[in-house]
Amino acid sequence: MSTLNTVAGDTHSKVMGYLLWIFGFLGAHRFYYGKPVTGTIWFFTLGLLGIGWLIDLFLIPSMDRQASLRFRPGPVNYSLAWILLTFLGIFGLHRFYMGKWLTGLLYLLTGGLFLLGVLYDFWTLNEQISVKHARRGLFS
Repeated sequence: MSTLNTVAGDTHSKVMGYLLWIFGFLGAHRFYYGKPVTGTIWFFTLGLLGIGWLIDLFLIPSMDRQASLRFRPGPVNYSLAWILLTFLGIFGLHRFYMGKWLTGLLYLLTGGLFLLGVLYDFWTLNEQISVKHARRGLFS
């Protein structure tokens, strides 16, 4: 288990949540914790004009607990995948990290499939990782 995820079964990191909260007026922490609808709202309203962003400072521990209950732990580190998506998503590095070589190569050659693929991954990355972990559990 990664040092970012110290508790057994803990899939997300509060430290990472708070780091993304710094950019929370863009919804980064909400996407990270598996809340794409409100992440999108935060993105377009600058964190509900800063009010929602400030309130989220106190909600992050709850969002972290919910994410750890909702998403399945496994060998793919959620925090590392999110760092790769956030900063290098157009190059597909998060997809290479998850073992999705063909789509990683496609993202690399098309700028994250013309950014639409990156947007899709912001909405679904947690589920993609969780499903990968569930499938691994079925076949091990």
